[in-house]
Amino acid sequence: MNTDKNTVIGFILLAGLFFAYFWYNNKEQTEMQAYNKRINDSTALVKSLAEKAAAAKNSIIADSSSTASAAIEDSVKQQITSLENDLIKVEFSNKGGQVLGVTLKGYKNSKNQFVKLGDSSSLNYPVNIGNNQTAQINQIIFPSVNISKGDSGVQKIEYAWTTPSGNTIRHQFSLAANKYAIDWNVQLQGADQLLSNGQINLLWDVHAYQQERTVTYERQISNVCFSEGKEFDYISSKTTWAFEKPIQWVGLIQQFFSTTLIAKDGFGSGKIDWQRKTDSSNGLASMQTQLQTKVSGAIVNIPLSLYYGPNDFQILKSQAPEMEKIVNLGRDLYSFVRPLNKYIIMPVFDFFAGFVSNYGWVVLLLTIFIRLVTSPLTYSSYLSGAKMKVLKPELDEIKKKLGDDQQGFAMEQMKLFREAGVNPLGGCIPALLQIPIFFALYSFFNSNISLRGQPFLWSQDLSSYDVIATLPFTIPLGFGDHISLFNITAVITSFLISVYNMSMTPTQDNPALKYMPYFFPIMLLFFFNGLPSALTWYYTVSNIVTLLLQFVIQNFIINHDKILAQIDIKRKTPKKKSGWQSKYEQMMEAQKKVQDLKEKHKK
Repeated sequence: MNTDKNTVIGFILLAGLFFAYFWYNNKEQTEMQAYNKRINDSTALVKSLAEKAAAAKNSIIADSSSTASAAIEDSVKQQITSLENDLIKVEFSNKGGQVLGVTLKGYKNSKNQFVKLGDSSSLNYPVNIGNNQTAQINQIIFPSVNISKGDSGVQKIEYAWTTPSGNTIRHQFSLAANKYAIDWNVQLQGADQLLSNGQINLLWDVHAYQQERTVTYERQISNVCFSEGKEFDYISSKTTWAFEKPIQWVGLIQQFFSTTLIAKDGFGSGKIDWQRKTDSSNGLASMQTQLQTKVSGAIVNIPLSLYYGPNDFQILKSQAPEMEKIVNLGRDLYSFVRPLNKYIIMPVFDFFAGFVSNYGWVVLLLTIFIRLVTSPLTYSSYLSGAKMKVLKPELDEIKKKLGDDQQGFAMEQMKLFREAGVNPLGGCIPALLQIPIFFALYSFFNSNISLRGQPFLWSQDLSSYDVIATLPFTIPLGFGDHISLFNITAVITSFLISVYNMSMTPTQDNPALKYMPYFFPIMLLFFFNGLPSALTWYYTVSNIVTLLLQFVIQNFIINHDKILAQIDIKRKTPKKKSGWQSKYEQMMEAQKKVQDLKEKHKK
């Protein structure tokens, strides 16, 4: 790839997209911080009022009957029961008859402890217990607990409570073998009396905590995903969302894990309030979801499911429609790379991972595959560069003849290229091609849980940046407080490519070309230092392959004498200008006339 004027344009476009991408992320984070202070203050006030209301209700209920008094919150009688399979261990509490927390047996956090999800979370809904009194279900101590086993190793636990008015509420849970999801059935006997206006109002309060190395980065990419009207959607910068269509599922999403509530029959309406944390704790985000659905009849069953597990594409796909889109393979401005990830990069990556155990070598094989697929375009680019190199003596003569007349030189250069059959934009094709590939791999490596915790060479985790030195201070512009060796190798190889291209450039008197070998690698030095080492390793390998291809193609494949002969033949062939060429030349001629008039006026 020759670093001519058009290649510079390609690099500038690529740099512009990089800047736009990181500016967009920083803008989103700034907006979130502005929202969070207001929301945290509002949340604290709402919780305070809710606690006072709950305390008042509990006091009223405690006086209503001895049965209610025995059932409402009593920490002495709270019992914890556990169920587990090969993947997870689930703790249940008879206070509220709900999941207390889930431990993932196959994953550890940054502190080398098993990942826990669902801590401090709760599910709640109000019920009428008689005598015009209402109780919150998460404050009820369920006195009856039944544990049993079903077919195929399914474990079951049931909590039951009978209200003072004689209606019964049952929370029935089942945990199947090798599953992350917990089926939950809410059975209401006497639902017409238990629920006001024939509607259940479910409030799900869920919290997410740090699992990865950097809490700030993990907070930044945490978000809320849901299925509304059987279509996937998510919110990141906004803090509230009112559903306008039926809801199938909703989840609080971390980088590699998610906590999701699935409504098998759907909810009719609802609302989400959520916020990222901004304090010094290990909290990432919290979400309060209100879901409502109409029910009818005296006996009602509301089938639900609770998913506590990894953001694995195939696992999520088996949970509920559209749930696999929780894995961010490209969204919003970068949604154009999702098909590239889904149908090419991910299948090829999984194919190599099927017989190569070390994921660092899988990334290397993926890189080679990508370079082989794009090699025809790369070859055409190098061929275009070789043609321009052959034309260098003529370009130098034109430059010498016209001196500082840049517009005149541009017109003559375009004329020469047309006569020789040279595409001046051919040299920037690889640079432009790197744009979708980079953003596709950025999304893929950031969301691919199979890379999490996988060591390679000096990197301890391919899903995060590698560290060879920790700094006592933080360098701004995204560099951080550490030095990544894979980042250094990516920058050095990028610099070598730029220097090599400079040696192949037909004209080197353009000021932009003079500093290009330094500008782009320095930009990468800051942007890449905090990126996953899988991505910087990919970039290093890709650059090495580029250098080898350039050397081999330029020195052993491309015949410069043959190219010169072909150019001579092209010159003798009658040319027909394309529409854009004619317009471009007309524009250049008009600009030249204006410049000549200005020069004449100055004299």
